[in-house]
Amino acid sequence: MRQTPEPADPATRPGLRAIPPGLHLVSTPIGAARDITLRALDVLAGADVLVAEDTRTLRHLMEIHGIALNGRPVIAYHDHSGAGQLQRLLGLVAEGRSLAYASEAGTPLISDPGFELARAVAAAGLPLTAAPGPCAAIAALTLSGLPSDRFLFAGFLPAAASARRAALEELAPVQATLILYESPKRLAAFLSDAARVLGETRGAAICRELTKRFEEVTRGTLAELAALLAGRELKGEIVVLIDRAPPEAVSEERIAAALDAALARMSVKDAATFVSQDLKVARKIAYRIALARQQE
Repeated sequence: MRQTPEPADPATRPGLRAIPPGLHLVSTPIGAARDITLRALDVLAGADVLVAEDTRTLRHLMEIHGIALNGRPVIAYHDHSGAGQLQRLLGLVAEGRSLAYASEAGTPLISDPGFELARAVAAAGLPLTAAPGPCAAIAALTLSGLPSDRFLFAGFLPAAASARRAALEELAPVQATLILYESPKRLAAFLSDAARVLGETRGAAICRELTKRFEEVTRGTLAELAALLAGRELKGEIVVLIDRAPPEAVSEERIAAALDAALARMSVKDAATFVSQDLKVARKIAYRIALARQQE
């Protein structure tokens, strides 16, 4: 049986920065190879053990940037890795080794199988750090033209139509820009369902092949995008971004009912402030209604 070589001692690799013991999460380019950070290169060059979702992709990336393996092991860790592989990696960290875990593309743990490994290391109280870098979700958000002050990454929604619509129903009232990943083969069906569930006039953006040669960003309403992309055959990685739900209209009856409850234990001023914040309505409206309720 072939044995994995022992991790090379950093002292035998002159010129390399010492990488502290622990698990180092390394973000990798989502397209352009030059998007990798200098710190990520340092970690890949100096870590005792290299771990990757796809070892071939990591080896190719290291070749591009001239990083030699120098006898270090390259271990696969992906969705089909069993508990034994997880315990093996956890044991290496516990021994004081430095492990670099690289996703196939982008930031580890974002739609990536490294979550269980990182959680196990954290639960064991062992060192865990990250060399941040490219992330398709964040790159798409910056290009979308949609509000970025609050956002929700929802990953991939279910492939089945009924389950996908149910997931969209849960996301419908969220007061944040929605960020989702989607397969190009399911994009047309997704947009059709999104327009139906979330509303045809909701603003959205489709970001495809970010940082690659054929990068494309398409903006419009959900109805416009559904119509535009219905007949197209797309390829590549796709990020869908959808604007937040419009604020819910609050009736005076609802404000009055909330104020009645608040006035039983608060002053008019405090009740108006509390209800305006709770229902997200203008304080002057809540104060006007509170005065009227008190006079009654």
